[in-house]
Amino acid sequence: MFFIIGFVLVSASVVGGYAAAGGHLEILWQPLEFVIIFGAMFGGFIIASPKQVLGGVGKALGGTLLKGPSYTKAHYLELIGCLYAVFRVAKSKGDLALESHVEKPEDSTLFANFPKFAKDHHALEFLCDYLRMLTLGTSNAYEVEAVMDMELDGHHAEMLAISGAIDDMGQAAPAFGIVAAVLGVIHTMGSITEPPEVLGHLIGGALVGTFAGILMSYGYLGPMGKTIAASHASDAKYMEVIKAAVIAHMQGYAPQVSVEFARKIIPGNMRPTFAEVENMVQNLPTDSG
Repeated sequence: MFFIIGFVLVSASVVGGYAAAGGHLEILWQPLEFVIIFGAMFGGFIIASPKQVLGGVGKALGGTLLKGPSYTKAHYLELIGCLYAVFRVAKSKGDLALESHVEKPEDSTLFANFPKFAKDHHALEFLCDYLRMLTLGTSNAYEVEAVMDMELDGHHAEMLAISGAIDDMGQAAPAFGIVAAVLGVIHTMGSITEPPEVLGHLIGGALVGTFAGILMSYGYLGPMGKTIAASHASDAKYMEVIKAAVIAHMQGYAPQVSVEFARKIIPGNMRPTFAEVENMVQNLPTDSG
């Protein structure tokens, strides 16, 4: 929503200000200049980006940019409840009691009580992978934490490559705008014998390339890259919450304490209160284990 408002505001301010000053809007329509700028920009993007980044950018532009972060306070509150239910089973029946749940999480009656979490394939797989390690006898919390950190760092790098690719396009746009402008000037010099009004039109058209490249960079692509990076950083916290809870559980804390470790690292604008967590865990289904 805010992206759309910002997009409209940038466009209206630039075009509206130009028109209000007496500028002729038709001179801004230079399709061949746009072909040079955007064609070269996207070509460079394709050359520089591996396949997974290309797909990630498409997904980010079609989803993350418009929707923002994937997780809300409701997601985090449900996650806390899910972690509490998991640790309650492990404490009362032993870690081996989790085996059937982590081997086939899609059929688990435990995870079925938490539909938002159960539908999040990446988060569910992340939790189950480390719970599976517990059922196999892993007991060193520091070693598991190190592995978790490496996995999360790798995932963060993958997400950063997506927003970085968009930012790179933004950085390249002004340079390709200059290329388009220079080519326009070269074309103009070939018409140097034309009357001043014709030359003025040709020179104005050439300068549109510089204008379009700078506007695309600082008005659109740069902010888009930053928005997507911020959304990815916000979503990464969700996995860190799972990590904090699992490590606390491995260190022997009670379920209430383990989920409190997790709650404290939830971003402040989405962090449920202690009372909300208490109410959540007290109202969990009795068959959640």
